[in-house]
Amino acid sequence: MKTSEPLLFLQGFLKNPKRVGSVLPSSKSLAQKIVQSVRWDEIRTIAELGPGTGAITRLIRAQLPKSATVFLFERDPKMRSNLKKTYPEFMFHSNASYLLKRINQEHVHQLDSIICGLPFFNFSREMRHNILSQIHTALRPGGTLVLYQYSLHMKKQLAELFEMEKIQFVPFSFPPVFVYICRKKEEEGHGETSELGET
Repeated sequence: MKTSEPLLFLQGFLKNPKRVGSVLPSSKSLAQKIVQSVRWDEIRTIAELGPGTGAITRLIRAQLPKSATVFLFERDPKMRSNLKKTYPEFMFHSNASYLLKRINQEHVHQLDSIICGLPFFNFSREMRHNILSQIHTALRPGGTLVLYQYSLHMKKQLAELFEMEKIQFVPFSFPPVFVYICRKKEEEGHGETSELGET
């Protein structure tokens, strides 16, 4: 019998709360807000970091232009396995710390957009810096980062790397969540970043 999405998410949280970051999947209102923040007519390559049970992923697929390439990075093995069955056409990886390496292996060097729900608050400063640096390098100039977090703790760090277009508060989500909509500056090109080993 297939495990329900809320139960699967709760199991993942109880097993590793620092990596899952919440006891429930993203709400419908949050998922819709995030997907509405992406300029879908510009999308040829996109990555979702921390898709969980796929609350946002299903809306991504509904909006996706034909022939677009999608990368999903999910650490929880059960959630990743479930996602693979539902979205066999997408590319799957386990560790967002290897974002650049994994997309380059598929001969993709820049992404048009990244949707990220990783619980950065629970990460070490080094891991947070590493993943954000790779996100910044992976995005093409003018590309968008849509990041959702349960506090404003990422505001300063994101503002140092990106143009902050807006921060939206989504109260009808449990817990309430902030959606950061950021854009990589148009004149920026490739940067260098270091990789951390898998943990």
